[in-house]
Amino acid sequence: MKNFLTKLIIKSDSKMGRSFDIFIQILIILSLLSFSLETLPNLSYSAIEVLNLFEYFTVIVFSTELLLRLILSKSLKYLFTFYGIIDFLAVLPFYLSTGIDLRSVRVFRLFRLLRIFKLFKYNSALNRLIKAFSEIKKELLIFLIATFFFLYLSSIGIYYFENQAQPELFKSVFHSLWWAVTTLTTVGYGDMFPITVGGKLFSTLVVFIGLGIVAIPTGLFASALSKTFKKDD
Repeated sequence: MKNFLTKLIIKSDSKMGRSFDIFIQILIILSLLSFSLETLPNLSYSAIEVLNLFEYFTVIVFSTELLLRLILSKSLKYLFTFYGIIDFLAVLPFYLSTGIDLRSVRVFRLFRLLRIFKLFKYNSALNRLIKAFSEIKKELLIFLIATFFFLYLSSIGIYYFENQAQPELFKSVFHSLWWAVTTLTTVGYGDMFPITVGGKLFSTLVVFIGLGIVAIPTGLFASALSKTFKKDD
């Protein structure tokens, strides 16, 4: 029985293990769909009952899987790994919201969204992404610091250009920071925009800088990912 469960749950190189992995993946996707359906308004009582029953079923399966992994590994170390934590958080909210009145901690049910990360442990592409980020983590850190630097300078610049013309919108540097974020990321919601000539010219400069802020890290990551693919080949 132990060998059977080990091949089924721990090892995924066998036909039986792969079938179990596929079953878990499908169940994870269905549980995410069920979670989304629960948020729909005006659900009928019967629909709620079906979703609740399916929730009980998924929690039993995920809990059993986690328990068997701990038993088969003969150690609690798995529980403190990344995937172990994700598996634990995937079922913890269910147990927190039953028994005595724990409605105040039902916010933890949001952790059910973390079930989607269980999919990653069955996807070798995750390792490539991690390697790619590791290759450029120093560059990304420097670029992140530079981005905050430009955000601050942009909020100061637009404040001096637009404060007198639009004091209700650009009240301070902190109020102008929202404009800097939307403009530097080239989103531009339109809720705050310059009306002075200086402000418009300054905004044009910020938009061009924003294009680089979006493009540079994308290029760095694409290059690192390409190198990772070549190494794996």
